[in-house]
Amino acid sequence: MIFETSSRLPDFPWDKLAPYKEKAAAHPDGIVDLSVGSPVDPVPALVQKALADAADAPAYPTTIGTSSARQAAVDWMARRLDVTGVDPRTGVLPVIGTKELIMMLPTLLGIGAGDTVLIPDLAYPTYEAGAALARATSVPVADPTTHDGPVRVAYLNSPRNPTGEITPVDDLRRAVEWARSNDVLLVSDECYAEFGWDEKPVSVLHPDVSGGSFDNLLAVHSLSKRSNLAGYRGGFVAGDPTVVAELLAVRKHAGLMVPSPIQAAMAAAFADDVHVEEQRARYLRRRAVLRDALTDAGWEITLSNGGLYLWASHPSYDAYGSVGALADLGILVAPGAFYGTAGERHVRIALTGTDERVDSAVKRLQE
Repeated sequence: MIFETSSRLPDFPWDKLAPYKEKAAAHPDGIVDLSVGSPVDPVPALVQKALADAADAPAYPTTIGTSSARQAAVDWMARRLDVTGVDPRTGVLPVIGTKELIMMLPTLLGIGAGDTVLIPDLAYPTYEAGAALARATSVPVADPTTHDGPVRVAYLNSPRNPTGEITPVDDLRRAVEWARSNDVLLVSDECYAEFGWDEKPVSVLHPDVSGGSFDNLLAVHSLSKRSNLAGYRGGFVAGDPTVVAELLAVRKHAGLMVPSPIQAAMAAAFADDVHVEEQRARYLRRRAVLRDALTDAGWEITLSNGGLYLWASHPSYDAYGSVGALADLGILVAPGAFYGTAGERHVRIALTGTDERVDSAVKRLQE
């Protein structure tokens, strides 16, 4: 038997880093791996307790999720993002990590061959892979409103992975107006919403952007970055009740259910802001020392005003040349070419290293 679904998908880019990882690991002081945005700091104690307290969960969870998890998500959006009016009964749905949702979204909504999905021109690969899985055509664009032709879904990502760019409110509002005029579903990936540094990110569901209506809009939120819960796989999607209802109906058949203990942990995490401020302080410090050391060593940092990455370039290298130069110092980063042709002279440097490893990287750059 031959199965060829994977042949429709883009190459898994991280495999290309293997030789650079080997080179970086040979450094006498060990590797400083800043290539992947995977949290390294502790899961908050209150979240661990909530998970343990809910461990006796013999029954199936429901796809729609617990009322406490949904209400906590709605309350968090109102408290931290100034997004009001989301009905916890019809406007929000827990998901098994937002990468799963983004990968499956076109398929779950019946988008397929002949349909167009717009993705950011610099973006992590799952937007493209999700369209490919559904046999739809993905088109990278700097601005979705400039695309000429029918579109089913368009993705936004702010703060953006990999560049850290934050989309201005006027651009968000213009995208919303365009989506409604052309009957496009506008999906805003906002997993870094709590990590704006030079300015505050704004949700596509914010009334200044949405006009108080969630028609044609979805916002996707994750606990992986905000609360160091990448290992828990918990997030949610919120917005247009009609689209949320369709996702719920299809996901029921697929058995896509967030485990009950994870939902308890999600509710605890979204209800607490103290641990987020502590994590923000960690990332701010790492950002400051890495940025200064890179700049002093001849690197240019552009954008990078939100999220967990520095978007860096060096006049002497293209993307892979930059990866190699830093690997010589035992520092592993991701080539910007992973994220689109516009990144072919850049690298993405994650802030997700321990303080000790980040300080080691800074020392190497200074030397």
